[in-house]
Amino acid sequence: MSIRHRHRHGIHSLRGGLALANVALLALGIVVATAVSLMGMRVYLLDGIDTDLTRTRDSIGGTRLTIEQIDSLSALTALSDKFASESSGRDADAPARDAVFAALDARGRPLTLGSFAPTDDQRALAAAVDDPAALAADEEPHDVTVKGTPFRVTAASLADGTTVLMATSTGSVHEVISKALKLDLAVGTLLLALLAVLTMISVSRRMRPLEDMVETSSAIAEGDLTRRVPSSRHPTEEVEQLRLALNSMLHQVESAYRTRERSAAQLRRFVGDASHELRTPLSAIRGYLQLYDKGMLSDPAERKRAWDRMNGEVDRMGRLVDELLTLARLDQQPELRFKNVDLSRLVRDAAEDLRAQQPDRPVSVDADGALLVHADESGLRQVLGNLVGNIRTHTPADVPVTLGLGRQDGTVRLCVADEGPGLAEEDAARIFDRFFRTGGGAGSGLGMAIVQGVVAAHGGEVAVRTAPGKGLAVTVTLPTRTYD
Repeated sequence: MSIRHRHRHGIHSLRGGLALANVALLALGIVVATAVSLMGMRVYLLDGIDTDLTRTRDSIGGTRLTIEQIDSLSALTALSDKFASESSGRDADAPARDAVFAALDARGRPLTLGSFAPTDDQRALAAAVDDPAALAADEEPHDVTVKGTPFRVTAASLADGTTVLMATSTGSVHEVISKALKLDLAVGTLLLALLAVLTMISVSRRMRPLEDMVETSSAIAEGDLTRRVPSSRHPTEEVEQLRLALNSMLHQVESAYRTRERSAAQLRRFVGDASHELRTPLSAIRGYLQLYDKGMLSDPAERKRAWDRMNGEVDRMGRLVDELLTLARLDQQPELRFKNVDLSRLVRDAAEDLRAQQPDRPVSVDADGALLVHADESGLRQVLGNLVGNIRTHTPADVPVTLGLGRQDGTVRLCVADEGPGLAEEDAARIFDRFFRTGGGAGSGLGMAIVQGVVAAHGGEVAVRTAPGKGLAVTVTLPTRTYD
């Protein structure tokens, strides 16, 4: 459970990281777009104000106005400011008007023209301009602050040294930009929130296959090896490829695990059976030795019988050890000594051996001429010897036996069949198990396991056909690559 919890926590962190990355990218885009748009708006609006101021300045400087005209213009400006102040009730600290016009002497002081003294706005404008002559020489308007209100100001110089200041407020421009900024921030915040929600939903749906993989891995870690990653409803190509690859890997892991468990179980059973088989002759030999040591075998006939019995048990142990060594070599996949072998000759030799050992048993050979195969001769002789030996050990001496050999569908097939009692289905399923003996009969129970191991080392297969009362037929099939 802790593994699954940690995996899920990691997926949630990944989901949050992706959502945060998308929101951060959108926020950066909104900030950049807002900055560019506001800067463009400011430049556009200020450019219009600068154009009007420049046009006014050029008209004043190009017409060579007389001082009387300047007096009249200043008087009109003063009257306008005075009437506006009286009608609106503005005091001296009130914000300046949107447009201010002032005439300055050579020392930069506002001129008193006619009977009208300079207004507060004119004095504030004159105080805000540090160098009127330099301003008049500059073609571009400058930014100044008059009574807390931002202005764009330019100047024109007259022939008598008088400087005329012309200023236009940019407060409305800043107000428009401030409103646009607030609107952009509100819309941007809404878009970011909407994107965060949509990203979380989308990432959750896209991450579902990964969560399935985590759950499957956790279930397998807890022992359920049959679990597989299910297909999502809307899979992407990459995730689907990952799912298929993971399921294939899990199938291989399950197969390897099952094979290891089966091999371990077989090894435990093999060691147990081998210990049991070896313990029986050792116990018999120890018993006879104890009898001899205690002087209980005084009769020469008893000593001879004990001696023969111990020799028999030693021979049995020797055969058992040899067979175990053979199986061990087969398990290690040894290099066989392949050469051209006349398999029909080996079959006839095995039949002659069986006739010599059991003269009363009917033995027939079904093989046409020589049949050369590329195989290990000693291995094939051992296969035939074990198959014939099983018949000799487990069937009555008068049961007919048939050894068949031929080619079929590009393969070599050897069949050793008898008409004995046959095997039950459950016994036939275990016939190749090591130390398996039907009904606890004679033999070591390793003969058929050796047959299967030798044939498998040749790249072939062994099949059994049997039923109770219908005999036993063992068919060895060698592939075409094992013979010329």
